[in-house]
Amino acid sequence: MRMLEGKVVAVTGAGRGVGREIALLCAQHGAAVVINDPGVGGGGEGGDAGPAQQTADDIIAAGGKAIANLASVADPAGAASIVEDAVKAFGRIDAIVNNAGILRDTIWHKMSHEDWRAVIDVHLNGSFNVSKAATPYFREQQSGSFIHFTSTSGLIGNIGQANYSAAKLGIVGLSQSIALDMARAGVRSNCIAPFAWSRMTASIPAETPEQKERVERLKTMRADKIAPLVVYLASDASKDVTNQIFSVRKNEIVLFGKPRPIRSMTKVEGWTPESIADELIPAFRPSFARADEVSAHVFPYDPI
Repeated sequence: MRMLEGKVVAVTGAGRGVGREIALLCAQHGAAVVINDPGVGGGGEGGDAGPAQQTADDIIAAGGKAIANLASVADPAGAASIVEDAVKAFGRIDAIVNNAGILRDTIWHKMSHEDWRAVIDVHLNGSFNVSKAATPYFREQQSGSFIHFTSTSGLIGNIGQANYSAAKLGIVGLSQSIALDMARAGVRSNCIAPFAWSRMTASIPAETPEQKERVERLKTMRADKIAPLVVYLASDASKDVTNQIFSVRKNEIVLFGKPRPIRSMTKVEGWTPESIADELIPAFRPSFARADEVSAHVFPYDPI
C-alpha cells in the first residue's frame, strides 16, 4: 500500500542523511517531493546544488516525482519559495517536514553570538518560516501535516550545544502552538527526535571511553529508520494524531511526555528564602532531575 499517493511533501535538508531517506521513502509511497537543500557544510558554510539535485534525480529515475529547491530556510523568502515551488510544480502541498539543520557546537562560555544566531536561524526560525508559508494552503484545503524535527539535546540536554538545544526545545513549543491553533482547520503538527548516524552526529566528540561507546551506538542507528514514522505522520492514516513528541531509535519508537508537575508543597503563611532552604528543597530533592543528565542516561541500553 502506498500511503502518500497523490500527496505533495516538502522535505527540508533533504540532500543528505536523514532528510534524503525521508524524501526517498515518501516518493516510494507515492508522494511528489520537493527536495530542499542549499548544500551547505555542517556549520552552514558554502553551498552546493549537487545534493538536492541528486536526491531529486534518484527519485525521478525510480519513477517518482521530485524537484530540487536550493533556498535557505533561514530566509523567509527562501522558505516561501519551497512551498511556492511545490504548488507550482505539483498543484498543492500536503505535508511539511522541517528537518534542515546545522551545528556549531562549543562549550557555553565560548559560544559566540554568531554561532548562537546561526543555529537558531536555521532550526527554529527555519521551521517557523516554512510552516508559516504552508499555512494558508493548509487552511484553505482544511488539511495538512507539519512534521518538525526536535532532538533529545533539547528534550533532555547535551554538553556543548546550548544553541542547538535551545532551538530544538523551541521547536517543540512551536509545534504545540501550531497544533492548537490549527486544529479547527484539520491541520496537525507533531515532533520527532531522531537517533541516527549522520553528518551532524558525526561531529560528536569521541575522546573518553564513554563518548566512544556513545558514538559506536549511534553508528548502528541508520538514517532510513526515521523515515517510516514521517511517512505515517504525513499520511491520512495519522489524521487524529497531533501535538505529540515521538523519538525513533533504530527499531524502537518512543512517545515522549510533556513537562508536568511532579511535586508540590504549600505553605499557607507564604514562603521565605529560609523556609525554602530548610523545608522545600529537602522535600523536593529526591525528585530532582539528575544535574548532569544527557540522553545516554535516559537511554542507557543498546539500540534495538
